[in-house]
Amino acid sequence: MPIPQEENTDALSSLELGVIGNGSVAALIDGSGRIVWCCLPRFDGDASFCALLSPRREGGDWTIELEDLERSEQHYMPNTAVLVTRLYDRSGAGVEIVDYMPRFRSRGRFYHPVLLARRVRPIGGSPRIRVLLRPLCRYGAEAPQTTSGSNHIRFLLDGVVQRLTCDVASIMVERGLPFFLEKPAHFVFGPDETLTHSPADFIHHTLERTLGYWREWVRNLSVPYEWQEPIIRAAITLKLCQYEATGAIVAALTTSIPESPHSERNWDYRYCWLRDAAFTVRALNRLGATRSMEEYIRYVFNLVASDGDNEIGPVFGITFEHELPETQVDSLAGYRGMGPVRVGNDAWRQRQNDVYGSVVLAAAQVFFDRRLEHPGDELTFRRLERMGEMALRVAETPDAGLWEYRGRAAVHTYSAAMCWAACDRLAHIATELGLDERARYWHDEAVALHARIEARAWNNRLGTFVDAYDGEHLDASLLLLADIGFIPAMDPRFIATVDAIGQALGRGDYLFRYIAPDDFGAPETSFNICTFWYIEALAATGRKERARAMFEHMLSQRNPLGLLSEDIAPANGEHWGNFPQTYSMVGLIQAAMRLSRRWEDAL
Repeated sequence: MPIPQEENTDALSSLELGVIGNGSVAALIDGSGRIVWCCLPRFDGDASFCALLSPRREGGDWTIELEDLERSEQHYMPNTAVLVTRLYDRSGAGVEIVDYMPRFRSRGRFYHPVLLARRVRPIGGSPRIRVLLRPLCRYGAEAPQTTSGSNHIRFLLDGVVQRLTCDVASIMVERGLPFFLEKPAHFVFGPDETLTHSPADFIHHTLERTLGYWREWVRNLSVPYEWQEPIIRAAITLKLCQYEATGAIVAALTTSIPESPHSERNWDYRYCWLRDAAFTVRALNRLGATRSMEEYIRYVFNLVASDGDNEIGPVFGITFEHELPETQVDSLAGYRGMGPVRVGNDAWRQRQNDVYGSVVLAAAQVFFDRRLEHPGDELTFRRLERMGEMALRVAETPDAGLWEYRGRAAVHTYSAAMCWAACDRLAHIATELGLDERARYWHDEAVALHARIEARAWNNRLGTFVDAYDGEHLDASLLLLADIGFIPAMDPRFIATVDAIGQALGRGDYLFRYIAPDDFGAPETSFNICTFWYIEALAATGRKERARAMFEHMLSQRNPLGLLSEDIAPANGEHWGNFPQTYSMVGLIQAAMRLSRRWEDAL
């Protein structure tokens, strides 16, 4: 059903946004059909459409403006990444905007150009519209140079030239002139090439094939009985966050949406964190979408091929950049004017020791899944062993942890446990491959490391596991100890830890990642994936009804199109943090699959 929007929804004041994409590029669209965020020519490129972050000059958007707008409604075409927005004026006249980015198989490969396509058609009365196409350059600092013909406009953007081809006279778009929409209008904003078909024919052809692609992709998902629609939307969103050219998966599509108001916790998430990407891969694997795993493994092996014995950083560019220098952009005031806006992320300088286990866990299925065209072999295993050797080297050395503390380091329990997981899974893989000597080696190393971690990460006085060796604090990552197999879920020590975390970090139906002040003070918002981890831990330890109630609440907190950002303010349910957040969509999928009734029990 279409989702009604409030009158004149302002994308700058909320994250009630939809996402479209195709594996090369993605865009965010507000409730009135305005494109407010899109980086070109790839996820981490210049924000040509940057209205979301308040450019100090006019523009940064692509608006289909309906005169006398009264209301709007919006929905995705079922099981696709195609977004439909309907706008109605005060007299009842209306327009329908269909937004998508082409993606389908053609000539033995995927067709997914850097291209946005829009179809606008009247749906009653005599609607009068303006088309305002106003990309900017250098993160909103300047307007692009343009040239035009009778039905096209070329935009010389930062590092890429894009061409708008349409069946509306170009002068109407160039000057933003209003006109009555008497028949469908078609807009193709893509590579600077002559369109070989009319815009109408191009959109008719590519839209149908794109719809077919997504519906076929969804049809092949192994979804549980309950909560199918939220799971499908989450899975599509995760797919849109993978840059297909290399296999990298970004943590989110945006930069600098603050984790809480005026906190300056504003970070650029348009890069590939090995940990976040591994979570995404594991979630999609559980749904049977294993192609993302194969592409991600390709990315990782290409990434580390030339690194020798050097340690591996936690985050990289989507085309293998090892350094991501962090700078501030003055030409954008920030989300709701809450700067700073940052480009790049200095987390690349950090040591985060859990990354080795993250990579091994993400890759493990390739050795056991007989559906794959190219299952893991001994060569793949030998490459993966490098992750294990690095894990053994750093397991009990201080790091910034998965929360990326910038002002302190410790031997974090989760990091050490993930290094153990790398060794443990390598033992299983070696056994599967018949490599008995390597299986014994990794098994013995895993057992020894496990014992050392247990001895240092358990606090007898508190009666719980703690966040770091010989520590005194809790953090939400301890909820994952059972999930990775470090400890059985029904072990009294894990149950005690789960209960203590719920009491210390819980705020109603939400969970904070930690509450101790960090480099920016005490956290103010809950971290969505931590809430989902807590839901899973409750279910695993026998509190399934409480888990289901919390999960249903989290579903109700999604935005009108079923998406989640990174954080939620417990006081009012407001979304904060970068968007859409892969972590959050992963958490939704994994919790739903743990809680859902089985098909055989439901029917």
